[in-house]
Amino acid sequence: MSKVMIYPATYENVRRAVDWAFELFPVQVAGRKVLIKPNVLRASDVKEGITTHPAVLRAVVEKVEGMGPSSLTVGDNPGIFNYGDNEKSFKKTGLMEAAKGYYQNIGTDSQKVAFNADYLPMVSISRAVLEADIIISLPKFKTHGLTVMTGAIKNSYGYLPGAQKAQLHRAAGSPERFHEVVVEVFRLRVPDLFIVDAVVGMEGNGPASPDLREIGLIIASIDAMAVDTVMATMMGLEPGRLRFLQRAEEFGLGTYDVDKIDIIGELKALPDFKLPPLGGEGISRNKAIQEMMHGRTLVRPKADPDLCTACGTCVDQCPVSALSMDGDLPRVDAEICITCFCCQEICPEKAISLK
Repeated sequence: MSKVMIYPATYENVRRAVDWAFELFPVQVAGRKVLIKPNVLRASDVKEGITTHPAVLRAVVEKVEGMGPSSLTVGDNPGIFNYGDNEKSFKKTGLMEAAKGYYQNIGTDSQKVAFNADYLPMVSISRAVLEADIIISLPKFKTHGLTVMTGAIKNSYGYLPGAQKAQLHRAAGSPERFHEVVVEVFRLRVPDLFIVDAVVGMEGNGPASPDLREIGLIIASIDAMAVDTVMATMMGLEPGRLRFLQRAEEFGLGTYDVDKIDIIGELKALPDFKLPPLGGEGISRNKAIQEMMHGRTLVRPKADPDLCTACGTCVDQCPVSALSMDGDLPRVDAEICITCFCCQEICPEKAISLK
């Protein structure tokens, strides 16, 4: 039976939770190459709660460096297109300092590997991922407009440098298929340990929502499906309705039955937790809802005129060129839009919401 640790924590005392995670889930670090992969969506201020908090990264780095690895790398591939945003994102979020000199821009050196030809026959993956003996994944407890929630499995999407993220969004073509793509990327190299920053989480229109939620927990396991099942339960979701968890179970990666998971700590739903639009309905097995999702009545991105600065970032980053500037606001072409919500993820002003 898989185990999941749920441990009370603040950013001031998070090292205690990290120590306990390594006690419960020992990984053989001594003499091995270790990659620590936080969730670094884009350049943002730490108070926005968009990325793994620097205190969590620092605690894990200090723990691992004391265990005698042969090498230690901290890295991720933020953004949608440009790997040049990598260093900027780490600096702005405070993660560069927290990495204590172990940061590397893992987007500049990659290797092609075979992928699912239904989407792309080959993808490039950061060489640091492929060469690591141990990967420690540090997801953030957040909602997500396309996958409803983002956690242990979704964090591995950052294995892909550059424009491939957008290419796969386009190749998927629908929310349900994108759920499946996320699992395909995760399977390229399953991490060895997951430590989730749930001290301050995010609800509403994640993964870059202004709606932060004080949760006060660190969640850890060696089983990504168990972690995401616990997170979904805390959000008030039925885990078995999330297509990426259905797909992961089909591949034999675990179970989304919370009753088959050994919870070390207290698991309880967060009251009145705000989910993204559709609240997961779009990826349930309900045929009528599936038909709606595959039709043209999908939610679409819309810019808030009070927040938008007309910077054009969303237009530049749209993988299918569905956005254009109409005066001082971006407008979406509903016939072209593939509902990947890259625009929402990348907007520096959080001006894009789903309507």
